[in-house]
Amino acid sequence: MIENIDTVSETIRETFVQIDSVREDAYKISREITKICANAIRAVHRSEWELAESLTAEAREMATQMVSATQDHPQIHWAGYTQDCLKEYVEAEHTYALIRDLPLKSPTELKVEPAAWLNGLSEAATELRRRILDILRHGHESEAERLLAKMDEIYSLLVTFDFRDAITGGLRRRTDTLRAVLERTRGDITTSVRQAKLTEALKALEGKLNQ
Repeated sequence: MIENIDTVSETIRETFVQIDSVREDAYKISREITKICANAIRAVHRSEWELAESLTAEAREMATQMVSATQDHPQIHWAGYTQDCLKEYVEAEHTYALIRDLPLKSPTELKVEPAAWLNGLSEAATELRRRILDILRHGHESEAERLLAKMDEIYSLLVTFDFRDAITGGLRRRTDTLRAVLERTRGDITTSVRQAKLTEALKALEGKLNQ
């Protein structure tokens, strides 16, 4: 028997037990954060601002707790489920800020890694399409154009991060998705504005004919 092997193996076992406990907790919290953020974004699209703020604050507290618990365990902190849920949290924060026309919080303020921040920003920009289509039905072209400008600005920023996926966490794919969504949304707004102008012109013509 190798000298001290029992002592060494027991120390390793205790370390693994601790890491496994942290992993289990982080996994549970990550799933809860993802669910809360989805509900927060849904509340934003329904203009339920107080509910959106409450849910986002809850996600923020849980995300801070998870980051604190995993910071000494890089194999957990950098795990896919951990960074993915932080991306979802960033998306919720940014979606709320973009739609309410508020400043975006930095990665330091949100306590997330740069890659999670950028990927969350990309998905938040994609969420703006849903908001734009909703408000176009009520004739708010100016607000739709403001949000489209935000989408364009974010895409123009993200496309400059030409790094490998191992660094950016798959940002290139999300940026490509955003580009497609941006172009479709631009076309939808253009069509809506043209239809609105045509309707106004027809009403004006009808008014002249009636006179």
